[in-house]
Amino acid sequence: MLEINIPEVVAEVSTAFERYEKALAEGDAAGLNELFWVSPHTLRFGISENLYGHAQIAGFRSNLWKSLPRTRSNIVITTYGRDFATANTEFRRTSTPRIGRQSQTWMRTNDGWRVIAAHVSFMDSPA
Repeated sequence: MLEINIPEVVAEVSTAFERYEKALAEGDAAGLNELFWVSPHTLRFGISENLYGHAQIAGFRSNLWKSLPRTRSNIVITTYGRDFATANTEFRRTSTPRIGRQSQTWMRTNDGWRVIAAHVSFMDSPA
């Protein structure tokens, strides 16, 4: 049977997730790109872009990237066995009153935990 939320696996994914958040807050495009799986199967659906494959994701970050300080709430990390996880959070930026949502699917690879799919969106009005 598949084990959900093995404590040491949750800790590993939480560490990777916090590395991602630190890179995001600091505008560290290289750090963010490192945390995405280098594969044509990786995808990221953003606020106004749909990116397919690591190359498109890295290209987007290299051309448009800046730091994105924000506050987060309702962080939910769930692990499925030892090699697969999801991480979800709500966030707010100082530049808008809207509530943002971020969903990531993580997979353990030979290089460590990597995002294999991500989705970022805003709600139309504050909750």
